[in-house]
Amino acid sequence: MTPSDIDGLDWSKVDGLLPAVVQHAGTRAVLMLGYMNRAALERTLAERRVTFFSRTRGRLWTKGETSGHFIALESIAIDCDRDALLVTGRPAGPVCHTGAADCFGGAARDEGSGLAFLDTLEGILEERIAAPTASSYTARLLAEGPLRVAQKVGEEGLELALAAVAQGRPELIGEAADLVFHLLVLLRSRGHSLREVVEELKSRHLNRAPG
Repeated sequence: MTPSDIDGLDWSKVDGLLPAVVQHAGTRAVLMLGYMNRAALERTLAERRVTFFSRTRGRLWTKGETSGHFIALESIAIDCDRDALLVTGRPAGPVCHTGAADCFGGAARDEGSGLAFLDTLEGILEERIAAPTASSYTARLLAEGPLRVAQKVGEEGLELALAAVAQGRPELIGEAADLVFHLLVLLRSRGHSLREVVEELKSRHLNRAPG
């Protein structure tokens, strides 16, 4: 969605407000429901932080303005009637005022299972990078510099290859997990994400030669 799409929305049904469902861009978990008026939508697009119109406060309200748990905007989709929004973003912390990750009691979450956990893990790594502690292995590894991080990826790759030819399933899976973890650390240390790797793989798949 771009600012030019705003005029085409149906603002007439609910006194100039549109319901906006917020979804985690990585896990696809439904996080919360809010309402946007024209000004809230314009600010969301301009500042890339999800902003609503608070019906109780009677003013614009940027999610996280008090807690610091902002939701970084990734995209906004418009429904077929042009009177509802699907907002995808990445929260910087718990979304619900109760301290929960979402406002639906976890009913719509899948961030702890399957491949969606990789996105959760990336979020944890971002927190370690932003606020390093002495007890954090990730923080200690990053403090040793990019050369050491790259070296660890090489070491873990070699250990995985050896496990694949000389050891059983537990060792193979364990070494694969070590490699994926250190790969994520390497990507985040350079300002990149696993999503970019996935997009590259998708591009290669779509552009592959037939046959």
